[in-house]
Amino acid sequence: MTDLLAVYDHQLRGRAEVVGARSWDQAGPLWRATYGDSGLVSYRSLAELDRNAVKALVHETVAHFVAEEGVASFEWKTRGHDRPAELTTWLAEWGFVAEEVETVMLGEAAALMDAPAPPEGVIVRRIDDQPDRAALLDAAADMQAGVFGHGGGGAELLERVERNQGGTEVWVAEADGTIVSAGRLEVVPDTECAGLWGGATLPEWRGRGIYRALTAARAASALARGVRYLHSDCTEMSRPILERSGLVAVTTSTPYIWTL
Repeated sequence: MTDLLAVYDHQLRGRAEVVGARSWDQAGPLWRATYGDSGLVSYRSLAELDRNAVKALVHETVAHFVAEEGVASFEWKTRGHDRPAELTTWLAEWGFVAEEVETVMLGEAAALMDAPAPPEGVIVRRIDDQPDRAALLDAAADMQAGVFGHGGGGAELLERVERNQGGTEVWVAEADGTIVSAGRLEVVPDTECAGLWGGATLPEWRGRGIYRALTAARAASALARGVRYLHSDCTEMSRPILERSGLVAVTTSTPYIWTL
């Protein structure tokens, strides 16, 4: 646990969390990124800061995102093991709204390779490298937005793929030509890590091992690229699947949202 938490803190926080953003900057210990109409605040540690210092960073960051055209909200990403321990209390007091707590999962990519084949008639494949990728990414993004109740469109996903120049892979599971599950593999430059993001499966297709097969396919691709660790911020729905696959819960993550 301790070793994996150290990997997370040193390889997956700060700059590593914003490399796929449309734009980003650094302000003291903060890394601030813009994705579409939303922003993200990341950092490795605020442990040495007191209330007034954090409050000054918050005021500066609100002003920063107000000045960003088209940004409607931003997330201050907190972790369960962060210090100062009062940070989340301060954020709530200053007007941030907490969203659902997620579990940060991390583990060896090789552990996720062992998964049953998908059900008969279901095909798992990568789509961001296909000639018709724009249409496929549209369909994948629409399916994910329907499952999550929110999300960017295919154009935003295509922009991310092109901006990251091969660092973002989009994988889907299809049945009779219809995308029933999808998720991304995001390789983190200059680290041993990659992220599993955006995993979504249509309700009527759950419980058949499709998401696990999709995860195994992404793990295989990650290993082929020299990635050692895979990580994900997951809900209670996907956590058991990732645990069975070999990932370990190392901490929690709670988004604190400021609406502009």
